[in-house]
Amino acid sequence: MNTAPDLAMSTAIAATDQTKAAAAPRIKLLSHGFSIDHPDPEIGEQLMANALGAADRESMDGILRQLVRASVSGGSPDEVNVSFMISMVKSIRPRDSVEAMLVAQMVSVHVMAMRCAHHLANAEDLARHDSAARALGRLTRTFPTQIEALNRYRSHGEPAITVQNVSVGDGGKAIVGNVTQHASVIVSDKRPASAARKARKAAGSKRGTDSADARREAEA
Repeated sequence: MNTAPDLAMSTAIAATDQTKAAAAPRIKLLSHGFSIDHPDPEIGEQLMANALGAADRESMDGILRQLVRASVSGGSPDEVNVSFMISMVKSIRPRDSVEAMLVAQMVSVHVMAMRCAHHLANAEDLARHDSAARALGRLTRTFPTQIEALNRYRSHGEPAITVQNVSVGDGGKAIVGNVTQHASVIVSDKRPASAARKARKAAGSKRGTDSADARREAEA
């Protein structure tokens, strides 16, 4: 007896396989360093490079070593921390070497900030409390600065422009509020409007002069 294939099941299996293939492999810490935990070393390196936004094997290896060192907890690298950091880098999706370095710094700063928060919560004396609080404050101020730098780099350095006052002509429409965008902005020239006001004023003055002349002629 022939049965029709379950298309929904096939699609689900295919999607699961694609997810596994695209997922970044884990790092296995060794006594002499670390290795990429994947059954196929070549595919594992390619997946890791894609996750980190690394252009080649050397840059991937360098960023991985830096992340491993930044993951240190209790005097030795922490495998769970490394996996978390790689996952966060992958989720931000660095697109080139500059973004790869910046995102690695962002993730490292976050991990250090959380470590300082832990020290602050468990400080046993005032000196340790103040030290952890100062370090946490500096790190939490650094993180949004890094986010801003990444956004600015991704927008090719175009400054944000805020438009607050907008003149609207007859039949036009206006947006009430501030409008901010990272793009080229066309700035309207206010001189034509000024010229129009002057023209209307001159026309009104001329009409007043004509009326006065007409009254004088009538009286004569």
